[in-house]
Amino acid sequence: MDYLSTIVPAIADGLQVTLKIFVITIVLSLPLGIIMAMARLSPLAVLRKLLEGYIYLMRGTPLMLQILFIYYGLPFLIPGLRLADYPAAIIAFVLNYAAYFAEIFRGGIQSIDRGQYEGAKVLGMTYAQTMRRIVLPQVLKRVLPPVANETINLLKDTSLVYILAMNDVLRITRSIVQRDFDTTAFIVAAVFYLVFTFILTRFFMYLEKRFNVYEG
Repeated sequence: MDYLSTIVPAIADGLQVTLKIFVITIVLSLPLGIIMAMARLSPLAVLRKLLEGYIYLMRGTPLMLQILFIYYGLPFLIPGLRLADYPAAIIAFVLNYAAYFAEIFRGGIQSIDRGQYEGAKVLGMTYAQTMRRIVLPQVLKRVLPPVANETINLLKDTSLVYILAMNDVLRITRSIVQRDFDTTAFIVAAVFYLVFTFILTRFFMYLEKRFNVYEG
């Protein structure tokens, strides 16, 4: 117990980095994903193709590679540009997860029956009003399960920032294990991740019940 009392606060300090990256990524990537999803359904072929290529690139390459490229690669392409580790990580995570969320929301929007668009048009609603009042509430209900999965994946993916020497939960845990030759810290870190995964799971279960009213 004495050993736990010394390592738990140290590992908990890493939660600040982990949770900041998690929260900022969610706050920025979700709305960006929705915008990209609607743009993917645009009548402008050039815009659709550009976003299709972007999403393919983001989903087809490892997130770790994207982090390394933004941190180490951009200075070679744009002389004088050098991002600090924290903004580089945020940019990589937001761009990556926005692509995944875009495909999730695109599928949700396309699953809505076209008759609902036509009915809204008959009622005199604009396209924006139709999306806000009729389509998006139903889409949110339908995409909650895949969004929940991606959100939990994001929580675990935050551990990738250790490659930028950021003091997140994983990096601090590894340093403790290497210092003390004791794997107890791994168990503590696993408990931290499991607790937050449980909280997220319960939160999304609550949202699914909340949005049941919009089931189409």
